[in-house]
Amino acid sequence: MTDSVSSHVSETPPEPVLFEELPSGGGRRIGVATLNSPKTLNGLSLGMCRLLDERLAAWQDNDVIAAVIVRGAGEKAFCAGGDLHGLYRSMLDTPAGEVWANIDARSFFETEYRLDYRIHRYGKPIICWGGGIVMGGGVGLMLGASHRVVTASTRFAMPEITIGLYPDVAGTWMLSRLPRGIGEFLALTGAQLGPADCLHFGLADHYCPADGLEALLEALAATEWASKVSDHMSQVDAVFDRLQLQAPESGPLQQHATVIREACNRSDLNQIGEQLARFRVHTDPWLVRAANTFLTGSPGSARLSHTLLQRARHQSLADVFRMEYIASLHCCAEPDFREGIRALLIDKDKSPRWRPSTLEQASPEWVRRFFAQPWPGGQVHPLADLRG
Repeated sequence: MTDSVSSHVSETPPEPVLFEELPSGGGRRIGVATLNSPKTLNGLSLGMCRLLDERLAAWQDNDVIAAVIVRGAGEKAFCAGGDLHGLYRSMLDTPAGEVWANIDARSFFETEYRLDYRIHRYGKPIICWGGGIVMGGGVGLMLGASHRVVTASTRFAMPEITIGLYPDVAGTWMLSRLPRGIGEFLALTGAQLGPADCLHFGLADHYCPADGLEALLEALAATEWASKVSDHMSQVDAVFDRLQLQAPESGPLQQHATVIREACNRSDLNQIGEQLARFRVHTDPWLVRAANTFLTGSPGSARLSHTLLQRARHQSLADVFRMEYIASLHCCAEPDFREGIRALLIDKDKSPRWRPSTLEQASPEWVRRFFAQPWPGGQVHPLADLRG
């Protein structure tokens, strides 16, 4: 009889982002980036942002790469947001009110926003497969892609009002350019959209079957890419023309667009709040849920979102990223963002204690603090080099 010895071998953590290059026609390749953290719904960490940004830059400069696909591992989500646990720890480790002292937050937001900006300005086709949950940081990755795909499983939202933040990652730029009142509604209620509404309001470009990614990859691999890079966009368009199905005819946002615009196309946030509160007794549960999310969300986030949307409407993309960077650092120093994460993810009591606790307290004067430059005098904005 021999003794049995149990050995404990530590497993190597999986790579947070997987990269591969698929052979294609004309001697070209397709770059595929897979967010590889399905247990966290592919939530974006600082490391993931760095890896993705570096590889996208390399693929941009590599003439062999004809197009890029960004997708999420697993079936539940493309990307459900940013690394809230990491930001929460950084806020606990930073003295209250010290906006510029949170080095982790500074690094995270600068890296994430640079990545998102790169996608907006990418010189090759970049396809985002937005199946499953697409929220927060996932929206930031999807927004700037040249070809944004939704499926029957897509759940698209910017629900930051529930955690004391606001729709960042150029979310304010996007929402401010929707029909008046629609963007305001989405920011204040965190309402979830399916594929039909995403397509109707220009938040996505193509609809494919939920299991259609492999067919897309095969079609791209079979493409005989033109010698001119400028022709590759239209070649990807042609691939989607052959693959995509007709999306559902309409979603709840489209169906209720008139009443939503009547409620939210106003300059006075208090009046918008009164109108949204009336949806609590609507016959459509989607509007009821939207109203309840607004009423239980952070009043400070509502005021900040409202103000940012007003300012973003007339700003360039680069200027919006710079404005959001400052606002996000202030959010990390104010109590609501920390409290929202605590209530949702740490203690999970879902009973945040917001400060300020009412829209009246979250006044236009109160919100001005979120636009004050937090760095020492003489220093330039960390995102000063973004152009356009």
